[in-house]
Amino acid sequence: MSIVDVRIENGLAWVTVNNPPVNATSTAMRQGLLDAVAKVQGAERAILQCLGRTFIAGGDMSEFDAPAQEPHLPDVVDAIQASETPFVAAMHGTVLGGGLEIAMACAHRVAAPGTKFGLPEVNVGLIPGAGGSQRAPRLFGWDAAIDMACSGKLLTAETSLKLGAIDAIDTDIAACAQNITLSSPTAISERSVTALDSEWIAEKRITLRHRARGQEAPLHNLDALLWACEPYAKGQPKERALHLSLRASNESRALRHAFFAERAVSQPADIADATSKNITHIAVVGGGLMGAGIAAACLGAGLHVTLIERNIDAATAAQDRVQGIIAGALKRGKVDQAKHDAQLAAFTTGVGYDNAKDADLAIEAVFEEVTVKKEAFQNLASVMRKDAILATNTSYLDPRDIFEGIENPARLVGLHFFSPAHIMKLLEVVKLPDTSKDTLATAFSLAKRLRKVAVLSGICDGFIGNRILAAYRRAAEYMLADGALPKQIDDEMRAFGMAMGPFEAQDMSGLQIAQANRRRQDATRAKSERYVAISDQLCDLGRIGQRVSKGWYVYPDGDRKPQTDPVVTDLITAYSRDNAIARDGFAPDQIQIQLLAAMANEGARIVEEGISENDAAVDMVKLHGYGFPRWRGGPMFAAKTAGDDKIRAALDALEAKSPGSWIRAERYQ
Repeated sequence: MSIVDVRIENGLAWVTVNNPPVNATSTAMRQGLLDAVAKVQGAERAILQCLGRTFIAGGDMSEFDAPAQEPHLPDVVDAIQASETPFVAAMHGTVLGGGLEIAMACAHRVAAPGTKFGLPEVNVGLIPGAGGSQRAPRLFGWDAAIDMACSGKLLTAETSLKLGAIDAIDTDIAACAQNITLSSPTAISERSVTALDSEWIAEKRITLRHRARGQEAPLHNLDALLWACEPYAKGQPKERALHLSLRASNESRALRHAFFAERAVSQPADIADATSKNITHIAVVGGGLMGAGIAAACLGAGLHVTLIERNIDAATAAQDRVQGIIAGALKRGKVDQAKHDAQLAAFTTGVGYDNAKDADLAIEAVFEEVTVKKEAFQNLASVMRKDAILATNTSYLDPRDIFEGIENPARLVGLHFFSPAHIMKLLEVVKLPDTSKDTLATAFSLAKRLRKVAVLSGICDGFIGNRILAAYRRAAEYMLADGALPKQIDDEMRAFGMAMGPFEAQDMSGLQIAQANRRRQDATRAKSERYVAISDQLCDLGRIGQRVSKGWYVYPDGDRKPQTDPVVTDLITAYSRDNAIARDGFAPDQIQIQLLAAMANEGARIVEEGISENDAAVDMVKLHGYGFPRWRGGPMFAAKTAGDDKIRAALDALEAKSPGSWIRAERYQ
């Protein structure tokens, strides 16, 4: 069967798209559709349908780095709308981007239950390019069009029917498309649209700018939608021109990099030809915030979970935490009552390691101390099957020390979840020297089931993410001693696009955590490495962050919004004075590029050492676990975009103020 097949029977033309996996609008598919328009002329109607799991779900992004090839999608869309034989779109799965643009050009639209509609070009730094921004306000209305184009929101078939954007919902969409009464509706591009109030537009722009955290595409999409107030013949060419120009933007290139990298990291070379084990029952040891989150994530994936605690009181508290997470998901509409009840039925708590004897995999989430974790695994190994997988959730410690003496080392692995584990998407899969390919494949299969982005890591202090975080924090604290203040650094990194600055983040997680890691590293820290003790001084004063309402900032009356504290400012300036450091200050671009350079340099070293498979894996860790802006692609992609010479110059500046404190990656020497 060709990519686009045309069959005409009894006056009905069936136009069938078969371009797996998502029926993307590739050059060949566009040509096939254009040819189909000519072939169906004279038929009563042409029913456009797609094979596979979805209707047309967007463009072929592999083509976006090259000049656009004919036939261009706008020409295909316009040809469908102008066809003398009316087209009826019979839709299922997802109708996205170019797929929705094609559907909006059809005379009628019918959908299967569960079909979703969207214009997600904003997620790859683009605007629609084939009339989507011009037709959507005319068909869906302003609110829905803005949600789809500016925020990437998907609309359900039910919502779309209420808005009048589709004609019917039916379990048999082919029969529905065949029997629906044809009318002669005004072409969507010719419909009028209500003009918007200028104050409303201004408020919407402010909201979008705040949410975008520096990303430009949401605002570009708003601008394009507003062109729909003009005649289509004037607005659509402007949309197309902007779409094509944005393809070459750093933002779109970064977002496309992230899109493809997410898929690539899920299949590392280490699991090629491996066979994953079937996991149905998981034991979680430790029911604190992390353990409860892991348990809830596994329950949400349809697994049976046994949570083990040290005593009845702890087990009861852990049970309450997990049940609270599940109840919250029900309240927010993330699960229905049936799924809520099924998760509770699959969840048990108990005291004692015997409760793990039937589990296929055990994950510990106990105190971050080698002896505590080691004891947990010795107890698990004594009751579980010899082939059951044992996984540590350690975030810094060497798993080889934790698993010392455990039989069958091929089944041992690190599964580093990020808190809250039922929400955060990142999962670092840590390979030990003897971890088998099948064990790794099982870990990646589990991550997929949990809807997480899994990244393979070798062993080093902090693995990929926390090792880079340590370098980032160290560079930021050097800046404090040399003339910056916490708010200045945090503001600049927020402006860069980070979810929060380094000092806000420390206050949220707790300064005592980083201090404990520094104490652990004291024995191995190079004598030449500069050490700034300001954070230690805050910890000594009991200022460990939001938990006690004061850290780098102060949080009066339990407010989580950080407020500058003169006490901290005085402490920082006194530290500089006492250590004879001239406080020179930093320009905004210096802060951003030097902290990016610190992250990129550490990431490059991690790749060079074989801890990470490639730069893309480093980027995915930072995007999904540490709030790095997706629209910058990750620290490695952002550094490449900035240019090696600029990163080298930033590293030179870091080294000038802290000689002997940085090890250069080979690529930046």
